Amino acid sequence: GDCFPCSQEGCPMMGHYADRFPAKLKRVNQKYFLNTAADPPFATWRQKVFIKLSGVKKMRGDINLVFHDTEGNTKEYEIASGVLSQDQVYTKYLDVEINPQNTKKIEFLWNKTIFTLLWARLGAETVNITHGEDGHR
Repeated sequence: GDCFPCSQEGCPMMGHYADRFPAKLKRVNQKYFLNTAADPPFATWRQKVFIKLSGVKKMRGDINLVFHDTEGNTKEYEIASGVLSQDQVYTKYLDVEINPQNTKKIEFLWNKTIFTLLWARLGAETVNITHGEDGHR
């Protein structure tokens, strides 16, 4: 995540569009990485997720985001698990299998552990999701 968002020249791409990044091609022993999805067409888009919670001070549980696309497909990703605190900001980089251009909605889910008091509530004060210039990884 240290190189996110991409530099001004854009995210270096492998394959057919590699010639768009001549500075990267001149390096000796240049390392390239490619993240893929489990299912065809295997593309993923790097997303930076920022969540600030509100509600009770601390509780145990987990936070997930569910991405929905325009064709009815969904993918769920865990953002945090364990002790959740409203004082903490949760930032995570995800390789999402749903194209941001086809994203219909993003659902915020939190699950509390069995031992959490029934009245305890936790929600999102802020959810911010950004992606790179091309987004492809």
